[in-house]
Amino acid sequence: MAGLVMAKLENREDDLLSRLITRAEDQGNPLTVPELVTLAITLLIAGHETTANMIGLSTLALLRDPEQLDALRADPGLAPSAVEEMLRYLTVIQFGLFRHVMEDIEIGDETIQAGEYLIAAIQSGNRDEKVFPDPDRIDLARKASRHLAFGFGAHQCLGQQLARVELQEVYTRLYRRIPTLRLAVPFEEITYKHNTLVYGVTALPVTWDR
Repeated sequence: MAGLVMAKLENREDDLLSRLITRAEDQGNPLTVPELVTLAITLLIAGHETTANMIGLSTLALLRDPEQLDALRADPGLAPSAVEEMLRYLTVIQFGLFRHVMEDIEIGDETIQAGEYLIAAIQSGNRDEKVFPDPDRIDLARKASRHLAFGFGAHQCLGQQLARVELQEVYTRLYRRIPTLRLAVPFEEITYKHNTLVYGVTALPVTWDR
């Protein structure tokens, strides 16, 4: 990424990095190479890696649930709620939120005392049966907008609306355009990214009838 940034500093083109460089210079506050590299990596991971892994994982999940996949094929208007449900069900960002407790609080039957630390697992919140009945089942008609896949409050993902648009386009078009889409290998052979910030499949071999 540093090499790409250096190339853009030398030769501006019609791309995002070049525009970031030019705009910062025009405002009299040029970005340093470390700043540009950090921005670029953040955009790559948050803006591409997350959505790409959601597409692969949700395709795998839907191929394993033909009833829900058939419902989505039959009714493209189901795509918006399907996006929210798959975001809830999959929650591809797999890290806990580290928090310092400022005052005594009660969580369930536990007392967390001021000065202690805790980690909030957003994946667990998205499978809370008190909020989402039968949470381990995919229900594309479910009203799942209260999920935590994009964070919560002031810390919500800035790009969440773009991600929704991208996923809606996939859910509306992909499975109808290729109705015979299916796995090209047994499900048991699929491997996953367990030790990365963004969860997903390492590869998703598929095939379809010509």
